[in-house]
Amino acid sequence: MMQEQEITSAQNPKIKRLLALQQKSSERRKAGLFVVEGRRELEHCMEAGYEVDTVFYCPALLPDGIDVDARMVPVSADVYEKIAYRGSTEGVVAEVRVKSHSLDNLQLPDNPLLMVLESVEKPGNLGAVLRSADAAQADAVIVCDPLTDLYNPNLIRSSIGAIFTVPCVACSSEECIAFLKQKGIRILTAQLQDSKLYYDTDMRSGTALVMGTESTGLTDQWRQAADAHIRIPMLGRLDSLNVSVSAAILLFEAVRQRQ
Repeated sequence: MMQEQEITSAQNPKIKRLLALQQKSSERRKAGLFVVEGRRELEHCMEAGYEVDTVFYCPALLPDGIDVDARMVPVSADVYEKIAYRGSTEGVVAEVRVKSHSLDNLQLPDNPLLMVLESVEKPGNLGAVLRSADAAQADAVIVCDPLTDLYNPNLIRSSIGAIFTVPCVACSSEECIAFLKQKGIRILTAQLQDSKLYYDTDMRSGTALVMGTESTGLTDQWRQAADAHIRIPMLGRLDSLNVSVSAAILLFEAVRQRQ
């Protein structure tokens, strides 16, 4: 653990780099680093085997310190206010090394339960889905043709660390469909057309619950690859739910059936 001198200026090069990592996916890719804010999130991150590079902490907010094998950089309260998105994070913002996640290194049990999202755009939605996946003990979340990177700070924050507790892989739809077919995992696509009610569909064997965007739904390649089409009954005047709400409903139906 290396302790450095306190930073009191937001113009410090280390702070500028931290802010760039928060704001730009290109910087995260180039540096191989991402940002984790909050003690609880950082603990989940370390438990998942991620390597912490640098911890920026505010002694005024974290008087007892934190036990991390990393470079420790104290910052003033003013600087911490600049680097923190929210005030209740106990004075910790860390730079963490990216880990590679692929379909090939997914460790799945017999009869796995997977959540698959196609072209999810909003980090907050993906974060909320990850929280539901953690609560339902899903075996993985697979993000196909992603429009946001998995280390987006908004995603990490909205998942409250679930990005570290649930295996999460990004890949193309073609790769994912081939993987599911090869593993014998049933593909259930959530769609309004040509579908039956989700609770009338068997989810006890290996199952991938597949959802598209709220605006356009799933592409034809997923509809054609599906073993069954399922829908959530919509009794009101609107015809769609938030993707994270729909994901939670479907995941916990699978949990119910498997108990």
